[in-house]
Amino acid sequence: MQQKTYTFILTLLFSTLFFAQAPLPEGFSDVKKLIPDLEIDLRYAQNNNFVGQKVDGYHSEVAILSTAAARALMAVQEELTPYGLGLKFFDGYRPQRAVNHFVRWAKDTQDTLMKAQFYPNIRKSQLFKEQYIATRSGHNRGSSIDLTIIDFNTCTALDMGSPYDFFGEISHLNYKNLTTEQLSNRKLLNTLMVKHGFRAYAQEWWHFTFNNEPFPNTYFDFVVE
Repeated sequence: MQQKTYTFILTLLFSTLFFAQAPLPEGFSDVKKLIPDLEIDLRYAQNNNFVGQKVDGYHSEVAILSTAAARALMAVQEELTPYGLGLKFFDGYRPQRAVNHFVRWAKDTQDTLMKAQFYPNIRKSQLFKEQYIATRSGHNRGSSIDLTIIDFNTCTALDMGSPYDFFGEISHLNYKNLTTEQLSNRKLLNTLMVKHGFRAYAQEWWHFTFNNEPFPNTYFDFVVE
C-alpha cells in the first residue's frame, strides 16, 4: 500500500512539472492572470485561421503580452466592465517562427483552402503588397494585440462590420460603408485603446500596438505554451 501511494505521488509530481507552463521571459506576462475575465480565442493555436491549420510556435491557447502592454489592457477592461462588456483576445505576442510559417504559406499560391472565408476578393499573391502579411511583425516584439469587445450578457462579440483577420477593404479603419452600430462599436474599441496608450493599424480594426513598448527593436521567438 505504501509503495502504491509513493508511486502515485511521484506520478502526480511528474505530471505537474511536465504540464506546467514554461516561465515567460522577463518583461512578459500571461494576460489571463492579470485580467481573469478575458476571453481567449487564440486562432493561430487552432485551425480556424487564414492558414487553415495550427501555426508554428503556438502550442497552447495562452494570451501573452509584454507586461507593460498587459497592464495598459487592464485599464481598458476596467472601463468596459461596468457596462457588461469585456475583451476578447485573438492574438498578442507571436513567435517569429509563426511569421515564417505565414510567409511560406503566402508563397504557396496553390494553397487557397481558406480563401472564401478570409480573403475572397484579393489574390493570395497580393497579400504582401497590401500589407496584410509581412516578413516581420510588431507582434514579435510582444506589445501588439488583436482583439475585439464582447457582451458578457450574451457571450457574443460586438458587430464590427467584418470578422477578425478578414483581408479586405471592409476591415480598414477608414472604411465608412457600415451601419451606425458597426461604426459605433469600432469607435468604442479604438477610443478606449488609444486612451490607454495604444495606436491603431489602418488596415485592421482589431490590431493595436502599445506606444511605449519595452522591446521596440527585439523580435522574439519563444513558443506560446
